[in-house]
Amino acid sequence: MYRPGKKFSKPELSRVINGDIELKSIERKKRKRADLILVEQHPEFNRSTLQNFIKSGYVSLDGAIVKKPNAEIEELADGTWPTLDLKVPARQTPPDLEPIYEDDNVLVLDKPAGLLSMAKGEFTTEPTLEDYGLLVHRLDRDTSGVVILAKNQATQSYLRKQFQDRKTHKTYYAIVEGRPKLEEAKIDLPIERSLKSPTTFIVSPSGKPSVTFYKIVKSTDKYSLLELKPITGRTHQLRVHLKYLGHPILGDKVYGDAKADRLFLHAASLEITIPGEAGGERKIFKAPLPDEFKQALEES
Repeated sequence: MYRPGKKFSKPELSRVINGDIELKSIERKKRKRADLILVEQHPEFNRSTLQNFIKSGYVSLDGAIVKKPNAEIEELADGTWPTLDLKVPARQTPPDLEPIYEDDNVLVLDKPAGLLSMAKGEFTTEPTLEDYGLLVHRLDRDTSGVVILAKNQATQSYLRKQFQDRKTHKTYYAIVEGRPKLEEAKIDLPIERSLKSPTTFIVSPSGKPSVTFYKIVKSTDKYSLLELKPITGRTHQLRVHLKYLGHPILGDKVYGDAKADRLFLHAASLEITIPGEAGGERKIFKAPLPDEFKQALEES
């Protein structure tokens, strides 16, 4: 209840009660988050992508950069929301890669280390393997070597099923720190996602079955070159298995010490059946060991 003589902390409200001004003149303007405005103005992108655009400095209002997705934007006098200026960054040109093999249905490439398999989220400025064809399987960004792509959806499904049914055979080479005790062995250790760091994986009794065969090809005072044959295809399987053995892959920034400019893991060969007459043609595709591997072993 209003009591005569009581002082108000908000002078405008006091003047409204006394009838000096109308309430409409001091009503606050409506506000809305910048990312929500962008969702309405650019439905071709999802909210997460638009939030990343804001964080990257691609969104502005009246020439001023909008710095945060939750920045509050005032409603205009006519009851509409101001148009935010979104400058979508141009995508980088994919590198020109010489095919290992190509026909009407498939494209086989020697993926360079550093090339993404697929976009992170909905949009990326970086080239990916998806710029060359339909993705069938993936290699980590820092892994090089043989990768097969499809040129149509029927072939994509045909090839993917072979990976799912474990009817493909893959061989990798890796340079690891130290030398394993056994010349060759079977690593049978289940793997699951780490609760502490959800983007990484760990060996755990409750994990999914994961099997890798390895053989020492060459050793130096510091490193060993291993031939690896994964039977299962878990994410980061080779990297996790070798870390658990105490011999992380050289240059592994996640599971080891980044003592090199790249991850020394290379997909050397892939055996798979490609579409063809009489139910398909079995082929083995190979990618030579990169020069960096030879140099690393020579220098150690």
